[in-house]
Amino acid sequence: MITITEIAACKVKESLVRRGKGLGIKVGIKTTGCSGLAYTIEYVDNPNEHCMEHHDVNGVRIYIDPKHRPYLYGTTMDWTKKGLNEGFDFINPNEKDRCGCGESFRV
Repeated sequence: MITITEIAACKVKESLVRRGKGLGIKVGIKTTGCSGLAYTIEYVDNPNEHCMEHHDVNGVRIYIDPKHRPYLYGTTMDWTKKGLNEGFDFINPNEKDRCGCGESFRV
């Protein structure tokens, strides 16, 4: 379903430790931006809050809303550093294109 690189998994684990709680993260999409969709990441403290499936990848539990599965299938979550900016990056084979600023995508 979704894979996560080792460095991205380390960043998620560090974030959960700093936060002091959390079972994992929820990866999803929302409607926004020039191209229409953007990736979302949220902490999951109680999986009963959402009707979600989960996968354990590189020691991180990733929750996904089944409605988002078609958009995220085959996606790899990575951590990248470009100049002074760093953060999570999504490599999604379902993307048709991204907007110029890279904040949203289209499938």
